[in-house]
Amino acid sequence: MPGRHVTDHQMRLFMQYRRTDTVAVAAAKASLSPATGYRLARDPRLPSMKKGVRGRRRPDPLGDLFETEIVPLIQAAPGLRPVAIFEEILRRHPELGAGIRRTLERRIRAWRALHGAEQDVIFRQTHEPGRTGLSDFTDMADLGVTVAGQPLEHRLYHFRLAYSGFEHAHVVLGGESFVALAEGLQNALWSLGGVPREHRTDSLSAAFRNLDQPAEDDLTRRYEALCAHYGMTPTRNNAGLAHENGAVEGPHGHLKRAIADALLLRATSAFPDLPAYRAFIDELVGRRNARNAKRIDSERAVLQPLPPRRSCDYEEVSVRVTSAGGFRVRKVFYTVPSRLIGHRLRVRLYDDRLDVLIGGTHLFTLPRGRARPNGQHDQVVDYRHVIHALRRKPMALLNLVYRDRLFPREAYRQTFEAMRAALPERQACRLTVDLLALAHERGCEAELAACLAADHAAGRLPDIAALRARFAPDPATIPHVTVALGSLSHYEDLLGAATGAA
Repeated sequence: MPGRHVTDHQMRLFMQYRRTDTVAVAAAKASLSPATGYRLARDPRLPSMKKGVRGRRRPDPLGDLFETEIVPLIQAAPGLRPVAIFEEILRRHPELGAGIRRTLERRIRAWRALHGAEQDVIFRQTHEPGRTGLSDFTDMADLGVTVAGQPLEHRLYHFRLAYSGFEHAHVVLGGESFVALAEGLQNALWSLGGVPREHRTDSLSAAFRNLDQPAEDDLTRRYEALCAHYGMTPTRNNAGLAHENGAVEGPHGHLKRAIADALLLRATSAFPDLPAYRAFIDELVGRRNARNAKRIDSERAVLQPLPPRRSCDYEEVSVRVTSAGGFRVRKVFYTVPSRLIGHRLRVRLYDDRLDVLIGGTHLFTLPRGRARPNGQHDQVVDYRHVIHALRRKPMALLNLVYRDRLFPREAYRQTFEAMRAALPERQACRLTVDLLALAHERGCEAELAACLAADHAAGRLPDIAALRARFAPDPATIPHVTVALGSLSHYEDLLGAATGAA
């Protein structure tokens, strides 16, 4: 094998076999030729020790330019990127050409390794069982999830135990608020069945932003009270240092990629309703926890016990129902039954809903709305709350502020626009109100919407009389049924017959 390159490993093998074997035998065992063996025996240095310093094979394209111009730039602005330095040097010396880029980048990297500033060091930690639970939020807009045909703008609250990797995820429709944190955290703890000694988060930083000092202090007190209720020590990482929350920041990416993969396997990111999407997330997270079941069980044994009950996971505000038949909270107008006009209500704000109470009595639950991205106010309207008043004033529909929110389904809005185009405005408003009243009184909102959609597709206006007949009976025409009560003697005869048979 003449001329073959000898490696350090072969040289070591040859020298090892040479202790007991001849040169020829030792060379054969090391896969070398006898001639190479005799040459190595005369010079036992490793091949890597024989290599000389490799000299430059072509002229330095930068010459003295690196020391005279590039180093001063790096020293003046340590954070300057190599590509920016490259563009500046080309601007000054266009004759150098684009071929110097890689040379320049390597030279800058080597200079910074020798003369650059000291960098921050991330110290890996050993996690103690039962000690640390972490919370954070991650934006899910890039996954393109739709619910009932509409894009779902949402975040994911993510809780994780640092030691065992137990995870819990909660779909959040609003921002990174205290309410979302409190609801998601408590759901996670009650699902886990225990409480860690310390809770770490940076999620409240978004809630604190743009708040005045009293509001910020109030959020701080509420967060501390929540942790105290569960016996946890609240901690927060320093602003801008996400790696201090690394035990949950890193798994964010893993969880989002797992959700994206699951959506691809599902072949669609469309869900019929929000509970279906939440069930999808819960199932996926449950499978991830199952992989760490033994480690989670071992940590669960050292967790603190849960308190007897959950803590407050909502904000409560007091509102007065105006003559418009509703109240306003956080730039959103909500309709309520008109019998509540003038009353003061207690409203509990959750992330996705509002619980409405009068005194201590729960009245009903409303879906939570949010102001539009441009800051304009929005409305959450239930046509059932105002339909009785609209029947008396049907023309109010024409310029109603929340008219588009009033229609429960798209078919009703399309029908109204078609009737406005074909009929006088007064008649169009009257017929539309009659259709809404029919949907409410006969309990046929979905079925009626299907009929209206078919009429719209066929280019014809709905026949209100035919629709009333179709969705009969009318409650006003239900026949009276007379029930004739039997004589008590008939019951005695039945009892006697039963006793004789026994």
